[in-house]
Amino acid sequence: MRTDKLLYTQAVAFYDSRLMTNGALYCNRCGAQNAALAKFCANCGAPFSGEVQPPAPAEPFATPVPPVPAWQPPASGYAPAVPGIHYAGFWIRFVAALIDGILVSIVIWPFAAVINVAIAVAGGAVSMPGLGVHVVNGIVGGTLYFCAGWIYEAAMESSSKQATIGKLALGLKVTDLAGARISFARATGRHFAKIISKMILLVGYIMAGFTERKQALHDMIAGTLVRRTQ
Repeated sequence: MRTDKLLYTQAVAFYDSRLMTNGALYCNRCGAQNAALAKFCANCGAPFSGEVQPPAPAEPFATPVPPVPAWQPPASGYAPAVPGIHYAGFWIRFVAALIDGILVSIVIWPFAAVINVAIAVAGGAVSMPGLGVHVVNGIVGGTLYFCAGWIYEAAMESSSKQATIGKLALGLKVTDLAGARISFARATGRHFAKIISKMILLVGYIMAGFTERKQALHDMIAGTLVRRTQ
């Protein structure tokens, strides 16, 4: 209501500013005299308007767009050598793997023997051929050894020791590229990445002998290092 009244007052003032004392209206463009109720100037044709035009809306404030950062290459599992840090090469890691393999076999063998006897008894009860019993024993034994090796390696390397028993015996530990302890998930990824190292005729393992930080292929995939602690 106050806005309408203000607009009306401004319109009247605007209109009265063109009126003379005798009621004539003078054109602001050419100065010609016109009748008080004229809509257009009789001389130049300019229109007379008593309406007050609302102010043009202000342009919206444009929010500045932050600059787009330059493209950065993705992080790689390979890292250059750091002076003063010693890394484990191929042969010492090979010996550590032999120690771990013997230990896992010693622990798994009693369980595997019990399972083999149970499968043989069950196979005899259902008249399973001897070949079938051997195939089942091989599948079950291989699965047991595979799972045991995975859990043993991933749990030990992600523990506070950061190494399997074989690596501990030789003064080695597994870290990430920054030298920190790795998680169980990363240790699991490193373990299964060894399948790729084996598939290419063990070249993935041999790479630990000549890469800059003694990284095998599975170390590059998992982003890990094997460092000497002694």
